[in-house]
Amino acid sequence: MLPEKIMEIEATPGGHAVGMPITIPSTTRQRLTFLKNLIANRKALAGALIVVFFVMIALLAPVIAPGDPTAFVGRPHQEPSAEHWFGTEGQGKDVFTQTVHGARISLTVGFATGILTTIVGLLVGMTAGFFRGRVDDALSMLMNLFLVIPGLPLLVVISAYLRPSVWTIVVALVFTGWAWPARIIRSQMLTLREKDFVSAATVSGEGNTRIIFREIMPNMASIIVGGMIGSVIYAIGAEAALSALGLTNVSDISWGTNLYWAQNNSGLLVGAWWTFIPSGLCIAFVAFGLSLINYGMDEVTNPRLRAEKDLKNVLKNRVLRNFRNVRATPVVRREH
Repeated sequence: MLPEKIMEIEATPGGHAVGMPITIPSTTRQRLTFLKNLIANRKALAGALIVVFFVMIALLAPVIAPGDPTAFVGRPHQEPSAEHWFGTEGQGKDVFTQTVHGARISLTVGFATGILTTIVGLLVGMTAGFFRGRVDDALSMLMNLFLVIPGLPLLVVISAYLRPSVWTIVVALVFTGWAWPARIIRSQMLTLREKDFVSAATVSGEGNTRIIFREIMPNMASIIVGGMIGSVIYAIGAEAALSALGLTNVSDISWGTNLYWAQNNSGLLVGAWWTFIPSGLCIAFVAFGLSLINYGMDEVTNPRLRAEKDLKNVLKNRVLRNFRNVRATPVVRREH
């Protein structure tokens, strides 16, 4: 694809405007087109707004809910009111403050785990798929070993023997969650490895590192981002599960520890639904927003889905056009 040229207006000392051609590389234009199509997608836009909303809540938590989330502010299990919007939990702490501040640890664990899991899976999967042979056999055996081990029991064992902290959870989740993204990236790498542009790059004398990261990896951008989104959703849910089981530092404030204290203080038994519903809804909404972004990216990058959408639009426009062209003949009722 040829680079696109545009004109830049530049003033000369004499006051005249001179048009200077600027060349935009095709890769840059393709990225801009991809972002434009992604923003135009309703699912991706809605999901991005949901995720950005919760990220802003986490960043502005001290402003939105000032005060100490561990402070005792009222009697236990107080119902939602104007003073305490989400009521109080079993020890008299403000649920709204805990929910807002809990977004920080939960989202930190989710995004940190998603990024690190994607990096490890990317390195292992691309190495195995590109070099093949004994390297592929050894790495594939390692991936299969981690895939057959049940994830949740392994997480419970690791979390029980390590010192409870936020980064302990991240390390445990990365250790148990890198194999599946690596398997997907390896299979895609095996397919792209046989393409003509890779053979041309090899013949031209490019090194293996440049071929992997400059030629092949950009063609897997949608798969990589989709895998990272899935890892973030998995990490947020796993952190909530481990915290609800009491396998993390329960003195930290997160959506998972909020669920732990709601259960530990008999919030379910006494019918104090406000102690666990807010944190549960936050986890569900963040996962829903990330899933919408993933679905939107799939619609933008998947040729089959794009073709189906274009066909539906063509048929819809044709039906509307035919409907507008129909001229109704007025019927006058004849009176006898």
